[in-house]
Amino acid sequence: MRQTTCSLTWLKSLVALMMLAITPSYAYAVGGETRAAEFTLSNGMQVVVIPDHRAPVVTHMVWYRVGAADELRGTSGIAHFLEHLMFKSTDKIAVGDFSKIVSRLGGQDNAFTGHDATSYFQRVAKDRLPTMMEMEADRMVNLRLDEKEVLTERDVILEERRSRIDNNPASLMDEQMNAALYLNHPYGVPVIGWYHEMAKLSREDAMNFYKRYYAPNNAILVVSGDVTPEEVRTMAEATYGKIPSNPDVKPTRTRPQEPPQIAPRRMELKDPRAGNASLTRYYQAPSYVTAKPGEAEALDLMMKIAASGSTSRLYKKVVVEDRLASSASGSYSGYGLDGGTLSLYAVASEGVPLEKVEAAVDLVLADVAKNGVTDAELQRAKSGYLADYVYDSDNQASLARRYGWNLVVGRTVADVEAWPERIAKVTAEDIKRVAAQYLDTKTSVTGYLLPDQSGVAQDKTAAPVTDSVVR
Repeated sequence: MRQTTCSLTWLKSLVALMMLAITPSYAYAVGGETRAAEFTLSNGMQVVVIPDHRAPVVTHMVWYRVGAADELRGTSGIAHFLEHLMFKSTDKIAVGDFSKIVSRLGGQDNAFTGHDATSYFQRVAKDRLPTMMEMEADRMVNLRLDEKEVLTERDVILEERRSRIDNNPASLMDEQMNAALYLNHPYGVPVIGWYHEMAKLSREDAMNFYKRYYAPNNAILVVSGDVTPEEVRTMAEATYGKIPSNPDVKPTRTRPQEPPQIAPRRMELKDPRAGNASLTRYYQAPSYVTAKPGEAEALDLMMKIAASGSTSRLYKKVVVEDRLASSASGSYSGYGLDGGTLSLYAVASEGVPLEKVEAAVDLVLADVAKNGVTDAELQRAKSGYLADYVYDSDNQASLARRYGWNLVVGRTVADVEAWPERIAKVTAEDIKRVAAQYLDTKTSVTGYLLPDQSGVAQDKTAAPVTDSVVR
């Protein structure tokens, strides 16, 4: 990624109150109408348009259905490396000029790579949109890579890894835990790549990946802002529509899948750069793509109630009441193509052993799994989520990302716009059921990050502290 959120609490609270007085469907589509329009070009490129005529500005995003989890073994980091190289040159654009041109036109651009997707985007004045489409369509098929430039950019991503991962104990811990969480699936490989494999990435690796995955029939164009579907169709057909489809692109992505997980994993990382001792736990869980109907929404609300923010059960118990931790939080990551995760995190207070913090965390989770949540907690969580949804809908860039992320993993416009209604239908019994099923230590990794005064970072397998109370 070559790449901020603001919080207006009073506005969100006001919106939350408004949400209680209107039907859930109004939150995503006034009068029941679909907000986004979609169509497909003759070459297979999917197009989504989200009109917003309040200002003459547009967000233009191209999403490719490929990410780090699609890499060939031994070439970890190639998806992210290619993202960097896409800013080099074509026959029409000189080396490094892509972002300079966007800037001269008064716009902003960036890109990012994940396990399931790679995306490139610009935010520009409406009259600059045809130019953005021409430039993005050009580098979709006409990328030029000079050997020297490739080697120079490889040094850039290696330095990025050193600064962001290798020099950050928390990032190293996250990387090690993900590698342990997935026994077989490529989600266990870091998006940025393993250093020893990144150091060997070549121009040939990049071009092979580019030619295999960068094609209109493997891409989604999302445009939000001051445009109509008809305007976007005309521009898209004149630019992207001229690119032939790639017959080698597979309609579905096939990846190694996880075997049944039968034992919890634990690890300990000691590092002299670490601050106070911290506890992290990850559970495997289904995503919005893989979950049964209603499960992902219930997991989302469960984690908001149990661990998200200062009003969560975890924070109130471990930080406020017992004073075992200086901070505690958790979340649900549910937008993966092949699965999601539940995450928990706590920083121990001075002098408090992590074993004591972990036991307290387990008690909070066990109570949710055994006794569920209250109606008041559930209603508050729903109102908060729906308020966030409406607030984010007021930002065209957030809208483009919302639709893009969902569609690139195989969900639909209808799925995106039905989310508020589906959240509203979740019951306390639903949350109790998913908590009992997915807060299962057999699918988990627990990590201790400890300050180490010896001056030498080391990781090792830690013996189990206690049997978990969550089954």
